[in-house]
Amino acid sequence: MMMYLAKNRNYKIGVGLFTGLLSLGMYSACEKAIDLKLDNVAPIIVIDGGVNDLNENQIVRISKTYNFTEANRFNSVSGAKVVLTAGDGTVLNYAESVPGVYKSPKFKGKPGTTYKLTVSSEGQTYTASSTMPKKVILNLLTFKNFTLLGKTREYVTVIYDDPPGVPNQYHSIIRFKGKVKFDVATDDRFNDGNKVNDILLYDLKDMVPGDTIAVEFQCVDKAVYRYFFSMGQNSAETQPVSPANPPSNFDNNALGVFSAYTSSSRKALVK
Repeated sequence: MMMYLAKNRNYKIGVGLFTGLLSLGMYSACEKAIDLKLDNVAPIIVIDGGVNDLNENQIVRISKTYNFTEANRFNSVSGAKVVLTAGDGTVLNYAESVPGVYKSPKFKGKPGTTYKLTVSSEGQTYTASSTMPKKVILNLLTFKNFTLLGKTREYVTVIYDDPPGVPNQYHSIIRFKGKVKFDVATDDRFNDGNKVNDILLYDLKDMVPGDTIAVEFQCVDKAVYRYFFSMGQNSAETQPVSPANPPSNFDNNALGVFSAYTSSSRKALVK
């Protein structure tokens, strides 16, 4: 596995091997010391980008994996050519603003449109496509007490009206003081056409009355949903096996994801 941190999107190589060896070591630690030897692996390109329905600069971040023993960092890739092509033939070129971060001119994506992202770097080309779903508005944020594993805590809840008869996938992101604290992917298999109250299981215990919490509610396509759902499974505390890389929608063995999504946001005051 390449270690994937949802908050800063940096990959490390070697964690899957480390996890397996650590589990083995837990069973045999009473008998002998375990000398972990993690092999270095050639870096792999990681591309994270999105197109939303807001009139803004769309962002693509390009980096490379790095070895488990190295310090956590954004291993930026500079000098790439990044091109976005819309279904109507519109072509936009991205410019590198800081190392590894590429920005488009300001524009607003359109629901129902398929976007193709092409990245050329170091003699290789990587492509991914994503179709922007119809927008579902985040109506309200509330706070609810919920008991999990015998402990009752307060969590933020997103409330929205799911459109009937249409498969929908969502990606909810909690931000506090401008930083991503939690994200989760859900779908409407059991809520089709309903007024939905989804509890986001991020513990608010570190927040105090008067703090403001922000939630971005994204509508995403199936491939992007699978990516974020898989990433959430990998990071779950109850994960019984060594995690694997989430399924990227890029070709040519690139890691990461490209998402065309609608965005609806709300803020709420912690009481």
